[in-house]
Amino acid sequence: MTLDLQQIVTELQRFIWLYPFVMGWFWITGGILYWLLRERSAGRPSEVPEMKEWPRAAVIVPCFNEEETIADTIGALSQLDYPDFEVIAVNDGSSDKTAYLLELLQQQYEFLRVVNLVHNRGKALAMRAGVAATDAEYVICIDGDALLEHNALSWLVYSLTLRPNIGGVTGNPRIRNRRTLLGRLQVGEFSSIIGLIKRTQSVYGRVFTVSGVVCGFRKRALHEVGYWGMDMLTDDIDITWRLQEGGWRIRYEPNAICWILMPETLRGLWSQRLRWAQGGAEVILKRLAEGTKGRSWRMLPIVADYFISIIWAHITIAIFALWLISLLPFVSLPFQLHGPIPSHWGLILAATFFIQSFVSMTLEHRYERRLFRFLGWLIWYPTAHWMLSMLTSIVGLYRALIFGRKKHATWVSPDRGV
Repeated sequence: MTLDLQQIVTELQRFIWLYPFVMGWFWITGGILYWLLRERSAGRPSEVPEMKEWPRAAVIVPCFNEEETIADTIGALSQLDYPDFEVIAVNDGSSDKTAYLLELLQQQYEFLRVVNLVHNRGKALAMRAGVAATDAEYVICIDGDALLEHNALSWLVYSLTLRPNIGGVTGNPRIRNRRTLLGRLQVGEFSSIIGLIKRTQSVYGRVFTVSGVVCGFRKRALHEVGYWGMDMLTDDIDITWRLQEGGWRIRYEPNAICWILMPETLRGLWSQRLRWAQGGAEVILKRLAEGTKGRSWRMLPIVADYFISIIWAHITIAIFALWLISLLPFVSLPFQLHGPIPSHWGLILAATFFIQSFVSMTLEHRYERRLFRFLGWLIWYPTAHWMLSMLTSIVGLYRALIFGRKKHATWVSPDRGV
């Protein structure tokens, strides 16, 4: 049987639009199922969940050069509506005035304790130090620029105590800075894509990662899996996989609202997403090298989806490059290309993205009433999301393959759009 080159190219072009089309509907149905099974009967962020008792909780705030944001973060924590909690701020060798400001804040707030590390050894070690400093069974981790809503701690602890096999919970991050184009685009991303993905993964089985900016853990679960690995670029992805491979479940709690700062420059956005992509690749490559031991096989669907997305990204870039080459007057390819995405399938994808945005906006409206103002950004952001994911996933994979894992993954101050 001879291979028809034109047929192969045509099928590859179909795959380019088919993958985001299938994933779009996968997320849509997953989000609707989550609403029907869990969200519809749950309370709202403004409400306090009903619990027989309120166990002691600790909020861990790892800090590195947070002088511009730490006062607001601790101030927001002082407004938490929770009867028994403490805040442990871990200064990870900051080179600015973070240590000085934390000392002043500690004098102002009785619930605040400060742990000072001499050298910057990474967020994973900072969170380990914070967990070791508390006797609370339930620990909540937030970034040094995050603002928790007053009922967020209650919802996070409530989710952790629903069942004894829940080892972690991921909250609902919302964008604070939204005056620039990139800020508004990311409002669309977190509302039309990330929320749906979290809901879908919660319904169908395993979660790829908790949101590192706002997440909670059962201390016993952290101890059983060995806490955060200090050689991984993305501690949130690493601990998510460790917990699920150890038999613990991860739960999504949309009522746990946390307001965050995001990059407002192209360079900052690219650096952030490339770090996420490389960190995810490092975790998956490490798991593949170790084999499917114990309960690791449960993560195989997420691993399969990851590699399908990598294949899709390579094919998309290759077809697009060939299409550009075919436009040159002196080039004659042995097959015909009609562009990266055929026009009629482009309309189908646009309709899918519109439905996806409408569904997600309907689900998210209960958490942010003013979301309708960003409808225009929600509708077309999925296109930008796929383009950014395509590029960062490829570059991140090869960076993970070439540079490998570091002995200690330290951190630098990100572009927060301040």
